[in-house]
Amino acid sequence: MVKGPLPLPARRAMRKLGEDIKNARLRRRITAALLAERANISPRTLSKIEKWDSTVAIVSYAAVLFSLRMID
Repeated sequence: MVKGPLPLPARRAMRKLGEDIKNARLRRRITAALLAERANISPRTLSKIEKWDSTVAIVSYAAVLFSLRMID
């Protein structure tokens, strides 16, 4: 965990990542439940990712990005 507040540029980048993930899911017409299942995470965790909750483990972000084929 980061001690103290996350720097503003980092917060903006993470917020944008969450928005990009949500937009990619919607463009692909994939439901949140299906993407969560494919990424092997809970729908609640996916919701946190899309809203950028700093408590979500980076491995969950990677699983979602892989499931959307945004990374190899």
